[in-house]
Parts: sequence; C-alpha cells; structure tokens
Amino acid sequence: MMRPGAKVKKVYLYPKPVDFRKSIDGLSALFELDIKAAVFDPVLFVFLNRARNRVKILYWERNGFCLWLKRLEA
Repeated sequence: MMRPGAKVKKVYLYPKPVDFRKSIDGLSALFELDIKAAVFDPVLFVFLNRARNRVKILYWERNGFCLWLKRLEA
C-alpha cells in the first residue's frame, strides 16, 4: 500500500540540506554512514533541500524501499 504503518517507531530528520538528485541508494547511505541508523528498521528518514521547500521521506516496507517526495508551496 506504500503507506507507513503504525509500526513506525521513530522519525529521523537529517540535520543538513540534501542534494535532491540523490535517490534511494544515496539517501540510505547518508543515514547508514552519518547517523549510524539501520535503514531496515521500522523508522522514517526525512530529508530537506537547501530551500526547505521539498521533503523526501524514505522508509523500508516489507520487500523494498519507499521514497516520497513532496513539494511545498508558499
């Protein structure tokens, strides 16, 4: 269904702006290397761009990653 369930235990906000050309592999590597968090745990990883008008949310769902992108309007 591609919607995080009630099993989500934590939400991690990446502290630095992220280049939004990065895809699933690049974003998951940021958390594994910088934050030392396990990407297969029931958690959400939230990324913002430099202008803070776009949000990417990455999470693991049963058999693969889901990546959401939301463009925020003024």
